[in-house]
Amino acid sequence: MQPWVVGVSHETADVSLREAASLDAALIPSALAELAAAGAEEAVIVSTCNRTELYLVTGDGRDAREVAREFFARRAKAGRETALLSALYAHEGEEAARHLFAVAAGLRSLVLGEDQILGQVKEAYRLAAACGAAGPILSHLFQRAIHVGKRVRTETGLGRGAVSVSYAAVELARKIFGDLSGKRILLLGAGEMAELALKNLADHGSLRIWVANRTREHGEALARAFGGEAVAMEELEERLAAADIVLASTGAREPVLTRAMVQRAVRRRRGRPLFVIDIAVPRDVDPDVHALDGVFLYNIDDLRAVVEANAAERRLHVPHAQAIVARQAREFGRWLRQRLADPVIRALRAKFKAVADREIERLLRRLPQLDEKQREQVRAVSDAIVGKLLHDATVALKRSAEQGRHEQVFQVVAEMFSLEAGEPPEESGLREPKGAPEAVRLRPLRPGEGAAW
Repeated sequence: MQPWVVGVSHETADVSLREAASLDAALIPSALAELAAAGAEEAVIVSTCNRTELYLVTGDGRDAREVAREFFARRAKAGRETALLSALYAHEGEEAARHLFAVAAGLRSLVLGEDQILGQVKEAYRLAAACGAAGPILSHLFQRAIHVGKRVRTETGLGRGAVSVSYAAVELARKIFGDLSGKRILLLGAGEMAELALKNLADHGSLRIWVANRTREHGEALARAFGGEAVAMEELEERLAAADIVLASTGAREPVLTRAMVQRAVRRRRGRPLFVIDIAVPRDVDPDVHALDGVFLYNIDDLRAVVEANAAERRLHVPHAQAIVARQAREFGRWLRQRLADPVIRALRAKFKAVADREIERLLRRLPQLDEKQREQVRAVSDAIVGKLLHDATVALKRSAEQGRHEQVFQVVAEMFSLEAGEPPEESGLREPKGAPEAVRLRPLRPGEGAAW
């Protein structure tokens, strides 16, 4: 059985399609149950703002791609089913592993080398495992992906340096102050850039955050989300006098902080330095503020120079990261091929063990003087002998599977040792959670609809 990945990402779909496909964490258990009802024996769902991917193992002749297409089609907005299905990509086996390893490493991220995706891959696997959906194949795949993601981050420089303006602003603040814990941050604006900056700031200790925004409700919502306090624009001078760092991103057409306003605030600071980071275009801060004593002003061009240098540095590490991914994908493919030998190996071991157990029990019946501990020692020696006798055969069977010669070899072994055909499939572990909804059935997709597989 081969793992498949079928999904959409920022590389294939616009935001409206990605929104339709995305799943909140609270919906993942029911979605896994839906996939189970549709024929998936194993399933993991990776859903972020930039990608939604189904990792599937199916049995009983069920096509994983069809299961996935039906799943995504049920989530398409009216009239957009064809567009969403056309944006799907699919990879099988070793290629599925190569794709996931590249995702976990940050090679397929919108921001090259970003760290957040590895945590999202870990969480996707943790949630699937908690629901009983990650069986032996996907567990091995995701555990190896997490290992690859960590290796890329420790062995290469792919994740070093800020490569977004909002993240670069936070990195600059960290360089200025070192530890940001306890620092007072005044945020001007409540838009996307401001929110991204706050997300990054929230990772660096306990901060005192003030959010000033012309639309008070937006400022209150952003402040509440990060444990901060919304302040009125009329309070800016008072907050300037107390803040350590000002991060400006309002989208106003004229400067929000004038030289006169900042100069008055500086007089009340008693020599404490004020760091102002202006990431707005047009600028929120009068450039002449830079000339004031104790005020250090950085604008978006200062940050972009850092971002571009860091992005160029990251790109230098892509070949090394890709080599790690490719090597680990080949190892996973080798493991998958070797699994083809598992049924005949299990049957062979069962046959040998059954013969050995029968003979040992006959011997033990003739040795009543042995106590139970001694009898267990005899049985353990018997099991060890069986294992040693079959070691070379096990290695040879796995090698034949890896080389694609397994069908002929397995047939010869089965005939030599009279092995019974039809080994039971390995337990996948996929179960429907109690109370999970039944899968919603969809008409089969017509030829030509969706992606070309």
